[in-house]
Amino acid sequence: MKTFNIYCDESCHFENDHKPFMFLGYISCAYPQIRTHTERINEIKKKHNFYAEIKWNKVNKTKLKFYLELIDYFFSTDLRFRAIGVEKSKVRLGAFGKTYDEHYYTMYYYLLNHQLNMKYTYNVYLDIKDTLSANKVDRLKKILNVKFGVFRNVQNIISKESLLLQLADLIIGAISYNRNEKEKKSDAKRIVIDRIKKHCNLDLEHTNYDEKLNLFFIELR
Repeated sequence: MKTFNIYCDESCHFENDHKPFMFLGYISCAYPQIRTHTERINEIKKKHNFYAEIKWNKVNKTKLKFYLELIDYFFSTDLRFRAIGVEKSKVRLGAFGKTYDEHYYTMYYYLLNHQLNMKYTYNVYLDIKDTLSANKVDRLKKILNVKFGVFRNVQNIISKESLLLQLADLIIGAISYNRNEKEKKSDAKRIVIDRIKKHCNLDLEHTNYDEKLNLFFIELR
């Protein structure tokens, strides 16, 4: 049975961060390809003398060529990315639960239920620094498997443990910055965003049906 690993990250998801849109996203990788992608990303890091963690908020002119090569690499592979966005001002807590955090269940459900193949199994890894607690992750797995039954593992990991999770951070950060930071003060970040747009021919501000970089904006009413 074919297995995919799904590496999830979030951006602008805090309730009072003064950003209009929150985003959740993931990179999907066929399990046998994880080592290949990890080795290739490490080669790119070594080429550019990059020894830190890959993070969107660290994108700058000094390491711009490195980040651009990472984007090029993503689009040259079979890796896939999906993200959902929601306008936070339209979140009605009564529709999702008792607290702002409770709506994560609904958001992750929307994120992860897209084009699942019932013949495959999936391992889901969420960045532990700002996502669901262990108890909530267990509950999320149960909620997902009530309908689908294909999620073998859902757990938190530290981003330093996975280069694919770090790559997810880079791409979700670019999508969020593009939508939330209209002034786009950072030239380096703008260049990275433009490279993504060039590869996928999308504006990154509307729902699309692209298989490589799928973006879905939830319309809450």
